[in-house]
Amino acid sequence: MNVLYGINTVAEALKARGRAFEWVGVATERKDIRLKRVIDECRKIGVQVKFLSRVELDRLAGNAAHQGLVAVTSAKQYNDLDDLIAARRGEHSLIVVLDGVEDPHNLGAILRTADAAGADGVVVPDRRAAGVTGTVAKVSAGASEHLPIAKVTNISRSLEELKSDDLWIVGLDERGPQTYDAIDYKMHCAVVLGAEGKGLHDLVRRHCDFLVSIPMLGRVPSLNVSVAAGIVLFEVVRQRRLAASK
Repeated sequence: MNVLYGINTVAEALKARGRAFEWVGVATERKDIRLKRVIDECRKIGVQVKFLSRVELDRLAGNAAHQGLVAVTSAKQYNDLDDLIAARRGEHSLIVVLDGVEDPHNLGAILRTADAAGADGVVVPDRRAAGVTGTVAKVSAGASEHLPIAKVTNISRSLEELKSDDLWIVGLDERGPQTYDAIDYKMHCAVVLGAEGKGLHDLVRRHCDFLVSIPMLGRVPSLNVSVAAGIVLFEVVRQRRLAASK
């Protein structure tokens, strides 16, 4: 049983039409307008609505952060790498590659940021890494339901496939010789982020065309991976918007 929870998460999943919904559970005691909109959408598309106690919703969600809304659905459908390349939103490709991010909260935050930055999709490994769970979907505020996500067996091989499709590979590494804002991102590119506390694997690092770092001015030597993702991705956005405005 796959469970989504939270108002934004369930609402976005209903809009995205990427999952089959078995039913949606709503807290009996909640009557606010956002829940009413979700109920109306369920009835419009023929999804069964059940009214449940908060205790029942807590049990289904596995926590109390469901905001009075839980959905029982099919599993997240992952994409092929080729789908991400074909899904280019703008003039230049932007794909985010995650080299083993394990914390569901970090993955959810990165998915939300990648969607906000207009990324074409995210690549994750199928082993020793977080997948799109209910927690990830909740943290992403539903972005996980709209953003193409490819699950691959080998990150290094996937980087080579991206290169063969004319994407440049930019790896974020604290030892990177260039600062993240010294690269010209007005090109088809993939931004690669490493695992928490480990960074990029050596083999993945060797497949990068550029290795960049974020200057650290304080005493802590590194940033949380989801924060680092936001900094780099919105530098890409800044440069591309500036070029488009000229």
